[in-house]
Amino acid sequence: MRLHTMAAAIGLSLALAGCVSSGGLHPSGALTDASSLKSERSLNGIAVSPAAWPQQDWWTALGDAQLSGLIDEALRDNPGLAAADARAQQAQAAAGVADAERGPTVNAGASVAGARPPGALFGGHSHFSWAKYGYASFNWGLDLWGGKRAAWEAALGQARAAEIDRQAARIELSTNVGRAYTQLGYAYAQQDVAKAELERANRARDLTRQRASAGIDSQLQLKQSDTEVATAEQQQAVANRAIDAARSSLSVLLGKGPDRGLDITRPQVLKPVALAVPGNLSMDLIGHRADLVAARWRVEAASKDIKVAKTEFLPNVSIGAMAGLLNMGGGNLFSLKNRFYELGPSLSLPIFDGGRLRANLAGKDAQYDLAVAQYNETLVAATNQVADNYNALQSMQQQIDAQQRALDAATEAWQLSEQRYKAGIGNYLEALIVRQQLLQAQQRMAALQSQQVDLSVQLIQALGGGYRPQADDAHEVAAASSSSVSERSL
Repeated sequence: MRLHTMAAAIGLSLALAGCVSSGGLHPSGALTDASSLKSERSLNGIAVSPAAWPQQDWWTALGDAQLSGLIDEALRDNPGLAAADARAQQAQAAAGVADAERGPTVNAGASVAGARPPGALFGGHSHFSWAKYGYASFNWGLDLWGGKRAAWEAALGQARAAEIDRQAARIELSTNVGRAYTQLGYAYAQQDVAKAELERANRARDLTRQRASAGIDSQLQLKQSDTEVATAEQQQAVANRAIDAARSSLSVLLGKGPDRGLDITRPQVLKPVALAVPGNLSMDLIGHRADLVAARWRVEAASKDIKVAKTEFLPNVSIGAMAGLLNMGGGNLFSLKNRFYELGPSLSLPIFDGGRLRANLAGKDAQYDLAVAQYNETLVAATNQVADNYNALQSMQQQIDAQQRALDAATEAWQLSEQRYKAGIGNYLEALIVRQQLLQAQQRMAALQSQQVDLSVQLIQALGGGYRPQADDAHEVAAASSSSVSERSL
């Protein structure tokens, strides 16, 4: 076909394109401008620093070498990370397939078959013969409208998102190990208090029994002391179970059997990590949280899918060629007279398809809107999560300060009660009652300190957990705060 003939065919095809049109279909989702999510008043009074982001090895700041070893072990052996790795590799393979679709294909084949055709087809004469056949073919679908490139770019976007999901899984795993380890430390602190309370309750019951035998106390008071002993035993069992549960959780996170948890020794007293708030929280978060970066890549991939769906409404041109050899009978297959070939472009255009293409495009528009909505939801949740964790940590510090005063007062009261007993002013049973108040204050302090460490780990995760985007990711997420008008007009 001559060039002007092909040009005329393409022009006619474009004129007929109105038969199947994408008119009136477009996405409606708009990316939230991160700068519109104000947080200045919520974070008023909190230190601001451009270097507020956690380090990739943030757990070393907690000051426990055993914890660092456990996180390294989990990052090496947890099977969930293997699943995330497999998903990333699967997405990379899909991108490779999409890239291969952009190029030409070359095939070759050969066959030998023996047959005896019906005699009626050859005037009553028929005999057995061999048919030998060989060919080579070439085909290339021209990407006139960029649909194949857009499909490749969409697959690349999904591959990038899957790769970032893999990093997000590592961050989540490390913070989960840190939180489980914190819970193990608190369980041991509970056990200490429960043991001390059981010892106190037993001593109080012994004294009450002696006083009841002497007629000083009644059987009611003795039964009350029995109740305290039973309650202390129950609390000790609760603390023991909490230790077992925390060890079991760590065994799962490490990807090991339950015996692995039995080898984990008592944690040191962890110190919470002090972090400042970034200067522009919402804007800065979009480059430091893996889930936001991955969500933005999925928005970009969805926009490319829309372009792919729109190119399907346009004419498609491909170039094909085939050459081969065919021989019927016993002659030489490679004789020149057995050769054949064909060469030429082909043109196709959808004219009527029952609405399939429009339904497909509508689905891609909805997929884009969903990706935008998920990105916006993640951005809003991330901004509020950071602010809430900062405020919770501030409140926790105030609670700890108040509880420290209560603990100091309870300690002094216990010391005074012991002094009174030794001076013969009061009895030891009264001192043991004061001792109970001190143990309760110690338990509340241990709980608050554990919550403070846990909140600091949650804040580390909310701030990205040490995620460092690559250069292309940083460029991509920078567009997250821009207007999405151009994307809506795809």
